[in-house]
Amino acid sequence: MNASVKQLRVFEATARLGRLTAAADEQSMSQSAASQSLRELESTLNCPLFQRVGRELMITEAGRDMLPKVNQILYLLDSLHTPEEGPISGPLRIAASVTIASYLLPPLLAAFIQQHPEVVPDVKIENTQQVIATLEKGQAHIGLIEGPAQHRQLQITPWHEDKLEVFCHTSHPQAQAGQLLPLQLAQQRWILREDGSGTRRIFDSAMQALNIQAHVAFTLNRQEAIKQTVKAGLGVGCLSQLTIVEEVKLGSLMILNTPLELTRRFSLVTQPSHNNRLTEAFIEFVKSQTQ
Repeated sequence: MNASVKQLRVFEATARLGRLTAAADEQSMSQSAASQSLRELESTLNCPLFQRVGRELMITEAGRDMLPKVNQILYLLDSLHTPEEGPISGPLRIAASVTIASYLLPPLLAAFIQQHPEVVPDVKIENTQQVIATLEKGQAHIGLIEGPAQHRQLQITPWHEDKLEVFCHTSHPQAQAGQLLPLQLAQQRWILREDGSGTRRIFDSAMQALNIQAHVAFTLNRQEAIKQTVKAGLGVGCLSQLTIVEEVKLGSLMILNTPLELTRRFSLVTQPSHNNRLTEAFIEFVKSQTQ
């Protein structure tokens, strides 16, 4: 028995949306019909594709391996009905790391939509680890991440250079010196992004390279919270230079020189097997604007 297109669409929608009820609604089916389609597909393939965790369905390893192939099949089927010429249009689902979503993506999207006014963007703001998971599930067409990453199915392409800066409030004891020596790095109260973020991964790697253990006083998942905590005199922060430009210019924060190697590359994340015209156009546009 062969898998049907209907079964493949239910599988893809369930993987992307995380709930069978949502997948059934999107496919204009009853929940029982969608559930039956999944059972039939699992029977055909002789392996479970999802396991239930609370109210959500979590994709299994077998399902994760199958998803890119299903996406490619559905893309090829849909492309039969999509003209190769004409205006670029449709939904553009983007998953972006916090720094990129806050400081680089808005002007890029504005310029892209000005060229292609029929494009409808949908942006999810997540940390690097979450962006990878979103692309794995097919919940976004493209990911924009800040940290180094590898993946056996996703294509990860460096596209823009960035630098993290260590900074403090102007009343901080090290402000006058304007620097932190290796021994002083271990003595600071650090205010950092959460585990899983690209910013945190770069910082941790830089500290490990010097064999220094950071004393992490606060872990926060928003740059503004980190900046305000530093301004309150509660420690030293480390964020992208993009995030502190205005504060440094106004004199409320100052950059400290350190021996840490904090240069990094932002990367594009895609499912290379099923990029459509819109995704490919946006990728080329992003590359052209940030070289």
